[in-house]
Amino acid sequence: MAAKRIYEAAREMDLTSKALIQLLRELGFEVKSHMSVFTDDMAARVEQRLSKEKEAVKEEEKKKEEIKRAVKEEEAKTQKPKKKKKRRRRKKKRKGRDYAAEMRRLEEERRKKREELLKSITKEKVSEAVRKTLAQLSATKKKKRYKQKGERTEEIERDPNVIDIHEFITTQELAKRLDVQPADLIERCFNELGVMITLNQRLDFDTISLIVESYGKKAEKIETEEQLVEEEEEEEDESQLVSRPPVVTVMGHVDHGKTTLLDYIRRTNVVAGEMGGITQHIGAYTVETEYGEITFIDTPGHRAFTAMRARGAQVTDIVVLVVDWKDGVMPQTEEAINHARSAGVPIIVAINKMDLPGASADKVMQQLSDLGIVCDQWGGDALCVDISAKTGMNVETLIEYIILQAEVMELRANPFKPARGIVLEAELERGRGPIATVLVQRGTLRKGDAVVMGVYSGRVRNMFDERGNVLDEVPPGRPARVIGMDGVPEAGDQFFVVESDKQAAEIAMQKRSIREQQERYRIQHSTLSDFYKQMEESKKKVLRIVLKGDVGGSVEAISDMLTYLFSEECKIDVIHKAVGQITENDILLASASKAIVIGFNVKPDRRARETAIREGVEIRLYDVIYDLEADMRKALEGMLSPQIHEEFLGNGEILQIFKMSQVGQIAGCVVNEGVFRQGAKVYVRRNGELVGEGKITSLRRFKQQVKEVIAGLECGVQIEGVSDFAEGDEIECVEVIEIKQTI
Repeated sequence: MAAKRIYEAAREMDLTSKALIQLLRELGFEVKSHMSVFTDDMAARVEQRLSKEKEAVKEEEKKKEEIKRAVKEEEAKTQKPKKKKKRRRRKKKRKGRDYAAEMRRLEEERRKKREELLKSITKEKVSEAVRKTLAQLSATKKKKRYKQKGERTEEIERDPNVIDIHEFITTQELAKRLDVQPADLIERCFNELGVMITLNQRLDFDTISLIVESYGKKAEKIETEEQLVEEEEEEEDESQLVSRPPVVTVMGHVDHGKTTLLDYIRRTNVVAGEMGGITQHIGAYTVETEYGEITFIDTPGHRAFTAMRARGAQVTDIVVLVVDWKDGVMPQTEEAINHARSAGVPIIVAINKMDLPGASADKVMQQLSDLGIVCDQWGGDALCVDISAKTGMNVETLIEYIILQAEVMELRANPFKPARGIVLEAELERGRGPIATVLVQRGTLRKGDAVVMGVYSGRVRNMFDERGNVLDEVPPGRPARVIGMDGVPEAGDQFFVVESDKQAAEIAMQKRSIREQQERYRIQHSTLSDFYKQMEESKKKVLRIVLKGDVGGSVEAISDMLTYLFSEECKIDVIHKAVGQITENDILLASASKAIVIGFNVKPDRRARETAIREGVEIRLYDVIYDLEADMRKALEGMLSPQIHEEFLGNGEILQIFKMSQVGQIAGCVVNEGVFRQGAKVYVRRNGELVGEGKITSLRRFKQQVKEVIAGLECGVQIEGVSDFAEGDEIECVEVIEIKQTI
């Protein structure tokens, strides 16, 4: 029998690779993965085991059939014929009744009962009833109601010493909840807890808990409606789970061929549309192959897009690591490996450009093994394929490996639930408004659904695939471009479907309110060490920037990159960043803050250009991140003070001093070492102590003006900045060199 892999044998036996691997391990075979060799001994043992199990199943089925037959016979013997019940129609009898007289009679009876009750009530009975009621109230614990699925409610007993409270409430509101005076609460915090607070200061939950515990109570944070919606996780019904396409993220160093590989798979040319030939956005595509559908996510390779690559690893099932055999493992390759490991997803290595002469994968495999990734060709678990993204060599094998890995993982999702997923990218497009590229992870997203994305809400007005085709619904594991939100969400935000627009708007408003309160608290809350830090920061030179970009991921990546460009003397401060075209408000903000405006793949409108000319604001436009980084680095380096370096030229001794009426004092010197040069800096020392420092303004040899005098010769030196020098003083001559600093 020819040697075959486990996945091939599983396919022939109509089993999953995972099931066959488990069976082999039960039989005592050591199997690493579905790429292990399936031997003749394994085949014989598996066939024997399967035949036994089939016979056992047949016997079980026979027993079940016999039991069913016996039950049916017994029921037939004991069953009695049912008698039909005759329906009797009841004749409605109408009674002639005076309803007005009847109502008068009932009212008279109620009046008599009230009078008898009032006569029986005494003052002592009322006092006793009030006392019993108060005693019951003091002994009864508070009850809290939790809303559950459907109309059912459940009552849970709560400790009266537990206070349910919102985060970021003011000191005054907290005092009201604790039933104490605000002044007493502030004094208690200062004297006993060492916390200094003000009346209208908003407190974080840690501070609230500390204060509440000092009063012998416990604080519990109130969950908002959106938290209850997001955290609700129900057990999945196994009968409703269906297979979904694997989500595959293509990672690697810049210019190693990630997008070219996707071009070949999609039969398009995305690279031609990317500025500078590099991917600067996250792209999501669903590809139909002969083995099934695969969802690909293309992440940028430039180091500034670390956060975008990290998001790709967080939402993916499998990572395809593209490595150029020439360059080998590069910094962004290691970074991609770390992201994949932290996300806990399997890695398939694609060694690219193997169609070139002299191509060899050994170097890459060795470097990967040093990082803990051992390819299957070297006996490891990581699948590795030699490919050429340009010619398509072995790309089909790569796709087959992806499908096999997905089969082992048994990826399934429930398409019947409300959709939930993640925002991969978002942008603001003229004529369409906010557009979000989302990946559905659970449920099915349909046209008309009410959705919450981050701190924004809306109704799905329209959906498109990557080619612009209109979609009515998006099942799990597939991406889509969604239109209909009331704002541009941030890349990486979670989204979920709710019942109505009203509920979506309320949840989004709550999330915005919490975010605003958190930002306000960060701004208001400061310590003495923060004050000192701010004083130190204020001494730095600051280049302020207003940043606008075409998509949220690019804006975030550029902002992070700019914050890393700093030194001890200067830094970059991004005072505002947003998605969309450069507007007049951006120019006015830059003018007030003395900042420059940077546009990445966006341009200013007419009014913005006119305002920029009038206000004298500089606008810089870029479409490649390399150029933006280089210009910002040069701008910061221009703000740096040059480093001063002194190079020794020579030294000498003053032999005699000459006084001239119009010129001043002239030092007659002899050069002992090196050279004296006109314009050089000098230090004058007497008995080893510094007397002064200055500059040689005139250097003469006899009566002739010279540029320099070498060792062993005498000369006349006029020094600017030093007037107190005497015979016997030493003169050291140095050259001042300014070295331009770099970042």
